[in-house]
Amino acid sequence: MNRRAFLTTAAALIGPFARAAAPKEKVKIVSSLPRVGSAKRETDAIVNAIRMAIADFEKVVPFEIVLLDRDDAHARTGGWDGRAEADIAEKAVADGDVMAFIGPYNSGAARISSPILNAAGLVQITPSATYPGLTRPSPISDPDEPARYRPGKKITFCRVCPHDASQGPLSADFATEELKVKSVFVLDDRELYGHGVATGFKQRCEELKVKVLGHESIDPAQSDFQKLAKKIVTAAPDLVYFGGTTQSKGGQIAKDLRAEKIGCPLMVPDGCYEQAFVDSAGADVLDAIKCFVTVGGINPEHLKGAGADFAKRYKEKHGKVPTVYAVYGYEAAAVVLEALRLVGKKDREAVRKAVVGTKDFDKGLLGKWSFDEHGDCALQPLTVATVEKGKFKAVKVMGAK
Repeated sequence: MNRRAFLTTAAALIGPFARAAAPKEKVKIVSSLPRVGSAKRETDAIVNAIRMAIADFEKVVPFEIVLLDRDDAHARTGGWDGRAEADIAEKAVADGDVMAFIGPYNSGAARISSPILNAAGLVQITPSATYPGLTRPSPISDPDEPARYRPGKKITFCRVCPHDASQGPLSADFATEELKVKSVFVLDDRELYGHGVATGFKQRCEELKVKVLGHESIDPAQSDFQKLAKKIVTAAPDLVYFGGTTQSKGGQIAKDLRAEKIGCPLMVPDGCYEQAFVDSAGADVLDAIKCFVTVGGINPEHLKGAGADFAKRYKEKHGKVPTVYAVYGYEAAAVVLEALRLVGKKDREAVRKAVVGTKDFDKGLLGKWSFDEHGDCALQPLTVATVEKGKFKAVKVMGAK
């Protein structure tokens, strides 16, 4: 065999293996979450789940996926920081390898990053920012929402988690159906998330003819709320509802109500669904007053099929059960990864269209679902849990199809 024939034959034999060994083109996904502070347990779980989704999709996505795990929290307070969130969004826009943005964790932070990403046409999916006005007009959103978050005149912000326009009302439904509540006293922390979910709860109570004995906004900078607790005890409601978070003194509210010997349960939203809330209030306090915590989504223990398998694999890998938002972190990543698989090229607009146009998606953990015309997941369940001996225990799922 002459040299030319040998080289031709060798190339034919080696070529397929050389092509198979060629490295994949890199695509980056940015996650923006508070990676310090009281939310760290939740955001650790979200990032763990995103990484698991990347590993699950590795063989079918024609790219090497690089996750850029960014921290939007203020190092001193542990809460989200507006400048940090804007900086993460701006850097994501400037990096041509970034095809999607997962986050943020907080609704207030989403108000900052979403218009920056929208102007650049970079798709964004949140696993946990629940304020309705980010995606849709609602009774608790501002008149110019969500238009002001869409300077590019197109939808780039989506969420896989339920929004507060469902969390507040479904919480009221649980209170009346399961607890037989006839009167409530409503509190909120004056912040975007807390005021929004509390207003949704209050409005639904009014629709159900539940008497609202009072609705007051607290100042989270206060050290205690003993005077307010006395007022609530005097009003004698069947339930106290606090719209707020651990950081905005959810635990202190519980302690002060207990100190005044409140004779009814306390209900709080998912801004308090974290161990830091239990630690702040005290497990004995929460046991004594009977505390209910609502979570926009399905608790992992209620998942079936792929969701149940994920929960098992997560515990085997990380030594603990996944949190609710771990499920939604995985789902957000799965939507992005499936879009990348379908598009097959580094094209932000094509990826955006594929994500926003998600229909009958069944490659994640939640079953089959679609994004609606606002960019919201059509599934809007609510898990209601109690806190017993310092642990969250799911008792019912509301609104699940």
